[in-house]
Amino acid sequence: MSSKPVLYTYWRSSASWRVRIVLALKNVEYESKFVNLLKGEQTTDEYKALNPGGVIPTLEIDGKTIIQSPAIIELLEELYPETPLLPKDPYERAVVRGIVNTVTCDIHPVQNLRVLNYAGSERKAEWAKHFITLGFEALEKVLATTSGTYSYGDSVTLADVVLVPQAFNAVRWGVDMSRFPIISRISASLGELEAFKAAHPDNQQDAQL
Repeated sequence: MSSKPVLYTYWRSSASWRVRIVLALKNVEYESKFVNLLKGEQTTDEYKALNPGGVIPTLEIDGKTIIQSPAIIELLEELYPETPLLPKDPYERAVVRGIVNTVTCDIHPVQNLRVLNYAGSERKAEWAKHFITLGFEALEKVLATTSGTYSYGDSVTLADVVLVPQAFNAVRWGVDMSRFPIISRISASLGELEAFKAAHPDNQQDAQL
């Protein structure tokens, strides 16, 4: 058993990216095990013994196996509280979690790889663009009431952790980001932080550039 946490990850996976950001922000050393989604490595019996859903990420930590990125980043928040990514006030924490869930529950699931593959090669770009745009219309309005330098005030929170990968995907699928100036501004500011640079897909060992 590794003394370090082990993250099963893929360079361009938004969900894996979120976890990498939190690990970087909290200065947690970890081991990466790469799961190539395009080759279907997430569907092997070996991997599904870890994560029955056949999705990534999976985190092995302290002899336990944790699945689903929202659960993983919340666990890391509890295990490594020295760099907090949630406000102290319970109502403020709920607001941040609401932003997180807007991305992780409403936007990302309908444009992830499995869904896009089901939509088909002819429709997947249109599909992804439509649903990201729909989600961003709501998210932009929320951030208009919560944002400072970042998504919630002037401190980095879990809301920022999920925002950056989703903004990257929006650009990738041709969303008109000029419609979302707050999302664009926050994402650009976060991209200048070292932890976010370290977690970026292009800086992963398995990146296919």
